[in-house]
Amino acid sequence: MYNLTQEYDKYTEEDFLVWKLLYQRQSVLLQNMASKEFIHGMEEMHFNADKIPDFNHVNKVLANTTGWQIEVVPGLIPDKDFFELLANKKFPSSTWLRKLENLDYLEEPDMFHDCFAHMPLLSEQFFVDYLQEISKIALKHIDDALAIELIGRVYWFTVEFGLIQQENGIRIYGAGILSSSGESIYCLGDKSNRLPFNVKDMMEKHYYKDHFQDRYYVINSYKDLFDAIPEIESLLEQALKSIPHEKNIYATPLDLIL
Repeated sequence: MYNLTQEYDKYTEEDFLVWKLLYQRQSVLLQNMASKEFIHGMEEMHFNADKIPDFNHVNKVLANTTGWQIEVVPGLIPDKDFFELLANKKFPSSTWLRKLENLDYLEEPDMFHDCFAHMPLLSEQFFVDYLQEISKIALKHIDDALAIELIGRVYWFTVEFGLIQQENGIRIYGAGILSSSGESIYCLGDKSNRLPFNVKDMMEKHYYKDHFQDRYYVINSYKDLFDAIPEIESLLEQALKSIPHEKNIYATPLDLIL
């Protein structure tokens, strides 16, 4: 789609240092916080502190597990391009890394977020099946701002900020948390608001890009996500029929019609 490649020989000493510092901090922190599938995915892809991941190797691992591939993109891309890639089993990733002065926060996702936080779970079949199917729903309504907003909320509260109940306790699988040391600690702490997985509730609630989330939804398995696809589509259709599209979608009381 974009005909871009990872130009590995162009990474600088600062790039390798940024990767190393972020990797060391998060990999140690997440050993007892991240889902077992995420940890396994990191091991399968041989991620380590001293080497920025090579997408050629990542693609070989994915080809042998779920059949997905990494598609290099310049950064944030249009919704249509984004969902088309996911619907075709391609995960969009940038190849640039943040600067040293931006280690703790970056508004636009860089390669550390895309690679470290997202790619390990692309080896989990139910998870990528969910990604593919929710993207197909989005493409059916790609020109409808309300539909994309509602799907975006579900995507945000699962793929980016989701938690999972496992045998050793609640663990993190959302990439937005996995790439943030502060939110990794916060979301599993006593002050965070953790709720059972609920598609209707996700569609009704706004999310935050500039501070920690005020709620986190907990699944019991990745199959829960895939099994929720019919409900996501049904609630979306219900909302689109019930809400006047000329109104401000951020002010619409979705709980009155869902």
